[in-house]
Amino acid sequence: MDSTRDLLVALAGRYAFSDLGALTSDSEVAEVCEFGHRLLSLDAEDFAAEARGVPAGLRRRARACHMPQTPREQPRGALESLRPAYGLLLEVIAVRWHRRELSPMIAAVHIAGEYLPLVAFEAHLGHAGDPARWPEGLSAPGSRFGVIGDRECDHTKSEQSATNRTLRVAAEPAEGWRAYFDRQHSQVAGALGVCVAACRNPCTAMDWIEPEVRADLQARARTALAFAETPLVRLRHAAPVGHGFGVPSPEEVLDAWERSRAVLDKNSVGTAALKDDGFPLPGLPSLFSAIAAADIQPATLLRDVSEHITALLGRG
Repeated sequence: MDSTRDLLVALAGRYAFSDLGALTSDSEVAEVCEFGHRLLSLDAEDFAAEARGVPAGLRRRARACHMPQTPREQPRGALESLRPAYGLLLEVIAVRWHRRELSPMIAAVHIAGEYLPLVAFEAHLGHAGDPARWPEGLSAPGSRFGVIGDRECDHTKSEQSATNRTLRVAAEPAEGWRAYFDRQHSQVAGALGVCVAACRNPCTAMDWIEPEVRADLQARARTALAFAETPLVRLRHAAPVGHGFGVPSPEEVLDAWERSRAVLDKNSVGTAALKDDGFPLPGLPSLFSAIAAADIQPATLLRDVSEHITALLGRG
């Protein structure tokens, strides 16, 4: 009995929630394991799924990272603020690194890169890119934002389609809302970054932000766009090797990150990546914080789930 419990406790300590859930006969432990596995897998659609056996505090923190599944769902979770979600992303990246699960780790890095421009915009929008709350200024007279086929706009065709959709998706049924988030919201994040930091033919889309404030946002958004093109993020698109897909080694990941830090070290925002903040990829939390203009540190949500499971296993 003790050896079995020791094994389960060890699995909890390694965040091996799926394995632990399959082995336990305790329904409460199994439910918490399923909850932890969703978090580790970044299954943001289901973070708010009913889990009565999970303490309310843990469920509340998970809901802060949840992506609403309907236009009117409350609370707004990751559409209210992306900072809790980025804290979870950092915690997942660290856990995957320590478990040497480098493919899912790089996938988490890639997700972080896709939405990073919205992290930069959050302080100015008052939310994290909620399509139900876009500022009217995005569609001001003279704005090309969301105009399909405008050749003066620097957005790609897919970005023009996504920005056009984001301005009206809040009036669509739940199915359309979910399809938009599955396929287009990350493109809107990149398109906003282009608007403020990389457009060669600026329109009036960003005039709702005061020029002095816009200059600061421009530097943070430019760094967010640059992160998405770094050698580290590009590991996500490694070419097939042999009969499978190439999985980077820890040395390759660290080398790619060092080259990425050199690429990012172009301004006071990107320089934050050079900080040695104790993270497995040193400087990554500092970089995210600089882009957000707010402190973003690795969450402790997975750790707290693990500790709760361990306490449940110690009952009796």
